Amino acid sequence: MDRETIANIKTLSLDMINQAGSGHPGIVLSAAPIIYALYKYHLNINPVNPNWYNRDRFIMSTGHGSALLYATFFMCGYDLSIDDLKNFRRINSKTPGHPEYGITPGVECTTGPLGEGIATAVGIALGEKILNANSKLNNKNTLIDFNTYVLVGDGDLMEGVSYEACSLAGTLKLDNLIVLYDSNNMTLDGITNNTFRENIKDRFEAMGFETFKVNDGNSIKQLNFEISKAKRSKKPAFIEIKTHLGYGSLLQDNNKVHGTPLSKEDLEQLKNKLSMPNESFYVDESIKEEFISFIATRVGDKYNSSMSFYNKEIKPNLDTTYKHLKFFFEPNQTYDISNLNWSKQDDKSMRDINKYVMNNISSLVEGFIGGSCDVSSSTKTYLDYGNDITPKNFKAKNIWYGIRENASASISNGLALLGFRPFTSTFLSFSDYLKPGIRMSILMNLPVLYIFTHDSVAIGKDGPTHQPIEQLTALRDIPNLKVYRPADLKEIIGSYQSILSHTNPSALIISRSNEIKLNNTSATNTQKGGYVIKENENFKATLVASGTEVATALKIAYALEKKKILVRVVSMPSLEVFLVQSKDYQQSVLRDKKIIVIEASTAIHFTKITDYNNIINIEKFGASGSEEDVLEYVGFDIANIYKKVYNIISK
Repeated sequence: MDRETIANIKTLSLDMINQAGSGHPGIVLSAAPIIYALYKYHLNINPVNPNWYNRDRFIMSTGHGSALLYATFFMCGYDLSIDDLKNFRRINSKTPGHPEYGITPGVECTTGPLGEGIATAVGIALGEKILNANSKLNNKNTLIDFNTYVLVGDGDLMEGVSYEACSLAGTLKLDNLIVLYDSNNMTLDGITNNTFRENIKDRFEAMGFETFKVNDGNSIKQLNFEISKAKRSKKPAFIEIKTHLGYGSLLQDNNKVHGTPLSKEDLEQLKNKLSMPNESFYVDESIKEEFISFIATRVGDKYNSSMSFYNKEIKPNLDTTYKHLKFFFEPNQTYDISNLNWSKQDDKSMRDINKYVMNNISSLVEGFIGGSCDVSSSTKTYLDYGNDITPKNFKAKNIWYGIRENASASISNGLALLGFRPFTSTFLSFSDYLKPGIRMSILMNLPVLYIFTHDSVAIGKDGPTHQPIEQLTALRDIPNLKVYRPADLKEIIGSYQSILSHTNPSALIISRSNEIKLNNTSATNTQKGGYVIKENENFKATLVASGTEVATALKIAYALEKKKILVRVVSMPSLEVFLVQSKDYQQSVLRDKKIIVIEASTAIHFTKITDYNNIINIEKFGASGSEEDVLEYVGFDIANIYKKVYNIISK
């Protein structure tokens, strides 16, 4: 029965690829036994209820193997029809080219960019450990105790993010993480000896994993034996599974079978070799029924017991006994922080003020959790009463990511997939390290908060490597990412009110400088993205600024008034939020006359509200020196900005 079911999964997958005219048959033929063994004999799942809270999570980090995943889903009873398989890689289908979260029942995570899947899986495993620690019913039982499995290939393990994430997984001893390595010594361009020669098992052992090996990836007996041992491990587990790329194809062990549909001749001989009819999308219904029945019987008691407890005990008490887990059982929660007690902060840096706000929010938002990339002493993004997550304590809120920016974003995505409101932080100039993970946050629409401090060249003596110039523009380039750059305490509070009122990813940009007291800023108006903080009738122009430059714009406005030149000033903490307000509101803020933007970045996105020649920004890298000298060097000191504003108004 195993052999026949695997054969049917393979032929369905290959038919999908051939009908689509694109796809990856190599992994279908090498990894089908691995995926089949997992789903039939190991994963605690219920395809009828794919969102069962305590299900095991499987992440196909090798996202190009999506056809194999969809065919397996179909055969074991997920809500996919044969027509869904036939629509593989067609627009708006339930079977896109790579797995997409929220599109296909059973897909736990969007994958495709190699390495991101395994890094996200680490986040899911970490999230389960935290939930497990917070859901103890007694000394023996917990509400939440699932495992996370992830299939990886050589490409995943070459990407640096996988090393970052797995290094942290080993450090934290995430014994609920099982990595299955489809090891076939082949990549798209050729044999791995050309590029990848280290001993992978030794590498994972060095990172704190217990390692196992399956010498024959076609042997269900060997696969089951090693996976069963891995599940009992007290460490994260790594199983190397030796396979043959394109097993059974005329192109077996040839890189050409990786990403090109099989020829008609090859497909026919392969179906014959598998004892399958030579017809497209053939399904042996008896085999499918047996697959579905076997899983239901194997998992039935665990599923029924947990759902019975959920319906009788958890659901009726989510606002009382289980309030601390509500974010997990009912994800996509939003929060209103307007009633929190905000005391006045005196003579604090913007980073300290942000820390104060974060700590206040943490008392309200149970799932608010995160850390920095070894710079918490500088970014100040530490939750004082949250305790530190360690291998011996997962009932905590502070994650020590170490110098692992890329992984911190992907791990945050894994946490967000479990309902958490995670954050990660580093300097703005290093935001580029996180871009792959940020992009995945966007694609999955996950409420991850990216906090970037040290937001301009004004940090001074560290020099151009640490002085952001293009980073704000780069973040604003990402569709659907909301970027906030507040000017003071009230705007920081308003930014968080906006961030917590939706479930999209956000970036919060915080200055290293001390707060400058501003009279007319507003937390409420910050949620509109932009608003007037200095009004004037008979004005010549409107100055628009964000963050630290709001105070600069006000200084220039008052200096111009001494010359009888009246200007208005607008604070624009979030251009993205402002641009989705009504046209009437935008018009009331910007008015009709000349609009001059002041921002310590390339600021190109402000061409959406003004002419490029009216943008005063920075278009060259900084230098090492005092704050004053650097600002003068890049032409962004008060005197230069004033002169440029005056010249624009005078034209």
